Amino acid sequence: MLRKYFFLAIVLASCLFQGRLQGQEIYRDFSLSLNYNYTTTARIYLNPKSPVEILRNNAFYMEDIFSPSADLRYRLNDDILLGLSIEYIKKVQSGPNLTVLGSEGTQTVMVEDGFRVIPFELTAYYLLPFSTEKFKFLMGGGVAYYYGDHLRKFGDEEVSNLKREFAYGIQAVVSSDYMITNFLSVRGEMKFRDPELEVTSKYKNQRVNYNGSTIVLAQDTFQSKINIDGVTFTLGMAFHF
Repeated sequence: MLRKYFFLAIVLASCLFQGRLQGQEIYRDFSLSLNYNYTTTARIYLNPKSPVEILRNNAFYMEDIFSPSADLRYRLNDDILLGLSIEYIKKVQSGPNLTVLGSEGTQTVMVEDGFRVIPFELTAYYLLPFSTEKFKFLMGGGVAYYYGDHLRKFGDEEVSNLKREFAYGIQAVVSSDYMITNFLSVRGEMKFRDPELEVTSKYKNQRVNYNGSTIVLAQDTFQSKINIDGVTFTLGMAFHF
């Protein structure tokens, strides 16, 4: 709900201006930015195909995700820019996420669970009319393809990716540039997206050495779903040419 009001406020503010401010300089044709991102939350569904709803909806929550990215933009005309960005997102943390058969029977063990996701995003931006010579404000939206893996490690065992479903999504973006010079700016951004990646992973061995004991895995493959559902905040430097 807050997101809807946020975008509505931007649209209403734009309507207050009948044209672009006099004397405003337009972007150069190209810009390349190097950025650092903070995403608030993500989750991994550990049994997304389970027929039991409680198990199917059970998720391992993750917070405070940092990632680098690069963004190339091209000015189509005075108002519209087209951007292509790539990001590398990786997050791993420990959790009691695996039930195994050990020397004392069935037990739950701590594992390092996480993900590696590389989004390729194509975004169209609109330069808002209340932008000035120093401050450029944009809003936009687009489509994305997501490539990713589930990461898991415990004892002497790691998993490898066996299969990944084609994953795509959409994003909504609010972006701004503070022009230090005609060639350099500080860029801030806020992005909303909600991609889901379904992957099938495989253990190398079903018998694993864990804390000096041998445990047996119930199956050598498993399915999971990665969902990056948090808001992403971006800070970077953009070079205009």
